Amino acid sequence: MTPRLNAAVSRTVPQNIRKDPARIVYSCIFAIIFLVLFLGTVRPAAADWRPLVERLAADGFNRQMVEALFARPEVRFEPDAMAEKIQALLRSRSESPDSVARLKTTVRRDYLSNRVIARAHSYTLENKAVLEEVHTLYGVPKEIIVSILLIETNLGRNTGNRCVFNRLASMALSADLETVRPHLSGELLTLENEAFARRRCREKGDWAYDEIKALLRLADRDGVDLLGIRGSIYGAIGLCQFMPSNIFIYGVDADRDGRIDLFAKTDALHSIANYLCGHGWRPEMDRNGQHRVIFDYNHSTVYANTVLAVAEKLKDRSRTRP
Repeated sequence: MTPRLNAAVSRTVPQNIRKDPARIVYSCIFAIIFLVLFLGTVRPAAADWRPLVERLAADGFNRQMVEALFARPEVRFEPDAMAEKIQALLRSRSESPDSVARLKTTVRRDYLSNRVIARAHSYTLENKAVLEEVHTLYGVPKEIIVSILLIETNLGRNTGNRCVFNRLASMALSADLETVRPHLSGELLTLENEAFARRRCREKGDWAYDEIKALLRLADRDGVDLLGIRGSIYGAIGLCQFMPSNIFIYGVDADRDGRIDLFAKTDALHSIANYLCGHGWRPEMDRNGQHRVIFDYNHSTVYANTVLAVAEKLKDRSRTRP
């Protein structure tokens, strides 16, 4: 027990208890339990969702429906959504020229282990028919598709457990830097980068609002509970981790069941290829061209490097172990 805490206990515990060490221990345990129970009942202040409600109503969404949605107890303001995004942008902006240069050749080595490559190779073999169909239709090699699926969701094993609506709505409500400031690291936000952070907050808030609109349309189209849709920390959905707006543009109902379901393997694999094709993928394009298109899928140089490196490993594995 620290001296300060010991002194506090000494002031508040009766004299007869101070003489009995066991009683002191029990009293401390009781106090801790009381604090845990008390703090467990404290809830963060509810967010004022009215700006989003008004904005959505002005954009043609049914006001009563939107008000009822935001009134549901599952809807929570999650400030870390925007805070984490802004902090990542600030860290990236502060990287030295040497660090930026190193990123051009950096690869996530954990995806290149023999164990991981063997599992991805097995997945390729198990899904050979659909992957060959994808290659025929879109010109994207099966190794690229499997590599992206591996990095995005561990071959579909981890699609995210966050409430997509809460993540996007929280970001849309945080377009003002002042809303996010209390949740940012004091070391990252400085006078020199504050204008940048303010601008990026506004841009990301507008982006999230557009994704909220797409999510509302998606839930209405598919007849699913909006708050039941789970995804990544920034609201990406399905095996292939599409943002809601991209589902409308690049999603494919490959299994022809009348619904684009990115949690269904066939739809997801076709949708990945359709996205890449839509962003310029062409057969026989050089590595720089491939890198550029993959970068559009996930705006990270290391990500694109890793996708290509994993794909090459898979090709090597196929040559030696058909």
